[in-house]
Amino acid sequence: MKQTCATAFDNDRYIELQSAAITERAARFGNKLYLEVGGKILQDLHAARVLPGFDPDVKIRMLRKMKDQIDVLVCVFAGDIEHKRFRADFGTTYDNEVLRLIDDVRSWGLRVRAVVMTRFEPKMRAAASFAAKLERLGIEVVKHGATVGYPDDVDRILSEEGYGQNPFVESERPIVAVIGPGPSSGKLATCLTQLYHENRCGAKAGYAKYETFPVWSLPLNHPVNSAYEAATVDIQDFNQIDPFHLEAYGKTAVNYNRDVAAFPILRSLLTRVMGDDVYQSPTDMGVNMVGSAITDDKAVREASRQEIIRRMFRGSCGFAMGRTEPHEQERLKTLMRNLGLVDTDRIVVAPARKAATEAQVAGGGFRGICCGAAIQLHDGTIVTGKNSPLLYAASSLILNALKQLAGIPDWIHLLPENVTQCLTELKSQTLGQRASNLNVEELLIALGISGLYSNAAQKALEKLPELKDCDLHMTHITTAADEAGLRRLGVRLTTDPAYPTKELFVP
Repeated sequence: MKQTCATAFDNDRYIELQSAAITERAARFGNKLYLEVGGKILQDLHAARVLPGFDPDVKIRMLRKMKDQIDVLVCVFAGDIEHKRFRADFGTTYDNEVLRLIDDVRSWGLRVRAVVMTRFEPKMRAAASFAAKLERLGIEVVKHGATVGYPDDVDRILSEEGYGQNPFVESERPIVAVIGPGPSSGKLATCLTQLYHENRCGAKAGYAKYETFPVWSLPLNHPVNSAYEAATVDIQDFNQIDPFHLEAYGKTAVNYNRDVAAFPILRSLLTRVMGDDVYQSPTDMGVNMVGSAITDDKAVREASRQEIIRRMFRGSCGFAMGRTEPHEQERLKTLMRNLGLVDTDRIVVAPARKAATEAQVAGGGFRGICCGAAIQLHDGTIVTGKNSPLLYAASSLILNALKQLAGIPDWIHLLPENVTQCLTELKSQTLGQRASNLNVEELLIALGISGLYSNAAQKALEKLPELKDCDLHMTHITTAADEAGLRRLGVRLTTDPAYPTKELFVP
C-alpha cells in the first residue's frame, strides 16, 4: 500500500481568507481587537498531520502579513511552570516552550509585547523564578491572579476585585494576538482583563477567537473533528452542535463543549464590557476559514483516521507509564470504535509485530528480548528491523531504511568495526552502562564518523531527510534516547504499550 502524499490543503487560499476575515473583524470594533489564537501559532504538527499539505507555520505566515498592525502577548499558566508540564511533540517543558515561542515569533518579525503569567499565586516559587528570569532577559512580565467570582458572579468579575486586580498591558497597535504554549494557558481571561481595562478608560475594543479546530463547517463526526477530540482527551474536550448558532441562524455549526458551556456567561461579560451584544453564538466569536481551504476531503479523512490511531497508541503507552488517566484511554477507544478503526489499520503495526515474532522464533534478539520495528517510506516500501547485540531495534530499522533509500546492498556494512567497538566499549566499560548496543542518537553519531571513511555511509547520511514524516511503529516502549533521536528525524512514531524487559528501571 502506497503512503499517501496528497496535498489536501491550500495554504495560500487559507492565508487570503483568514487575513481578510480578521481585518473585517478588527474594523468592526474600531480602536482595538484582542485576538485569542487557539491551538499552536507555530509548528502546528497536529494540523499538518490531519490536513495533508497544511504548512505547520501557516498561521504565523498569515499574521506576518499584518505585522505592522499586530502586537503579541504570550500567556502561560503559572501552574504549568510550577509543575514542569511537558509538551510531548517537542520534548520540552513549558518554561522552555515559552522561551522558544518568543524566539520564534520574533524571528517572523512580530513584536512580543509581554508575557502574562496567569492564575499566579505568591507561593509558586518555580513560576516566580521563571518570571524573574524573563525580566532579566528584558521581557516584560505581568502576573494575573485567579479571577474572583468566575464564572457566575459577573458584578465581582467586572470590578476592582475581579479583572481590575490584574495589571493592564499597554499596546499601540490595533490588533493584539494573544497566544500560549498550549491549551488552558489563560488566553481568554487575559483578553477579558484587557477589555475590562480598555472599557474602564473609555476606549472601544473587541474580542475574537482565531480558531483552527474543530472545523465548524464540517460535520460533527467528520474524522478531522474526531481527531481534535483525540488530541484533547487530557482536557476532556468533545465536539457538539452549537445550539446557540442553530437557534440564532437556523444553521448547523460544530463547536466544542467548553466554549458552548461558557458562552452564556461569556456573552454577558462581553456585552457588559463592550457595551453591545455582538455575538449570538460561540461560533460567531471565532474566525475560522480552515474548512474553505480543504481541497481533498478523502485524503483529509484518511489522514485524520491515522492520527486517531496514533493518538490511541500514544495514550496506551502513557497509561502504561502512569502518565495518563483511565478516562482518556476509554475516550480514545470510543473514538476508534465510532470510526470502525483497529490498531492494525496503521500499516506499519503488523510488520513490526511480525519482525519481533520472527526474531523470537529464530532465537534472535538480545538478552532474551525480541523487539521489532517497521517504517513505511514515502514510496510505500515497508522496511523492518529488530534488536541485536550491536543495535537497538530502532537503530537497526533506521540503518536498514537508509540502505533501502540509498540503494546500498544489505551485505555492505556501513559502520566500521573499530568505530562500533570503540562506542560499545565506552558505554559498557568506561560509562558502566548495562546495555552496550547503540540507540538512535549513538547510531547517527557512529554513521557520521563512518561517513568520513566510507562513500556508502556518506550516501546513507544524505538520505536522512527523506525519513521525515514517515510512519514508524515499534513493538515496545522506546528508551528516552531512542525517542529523542527519532523525534529529531521527524518520523511519526507509535509503539505498543509494552516494556521490552520485566526490569522495573528502563534507562
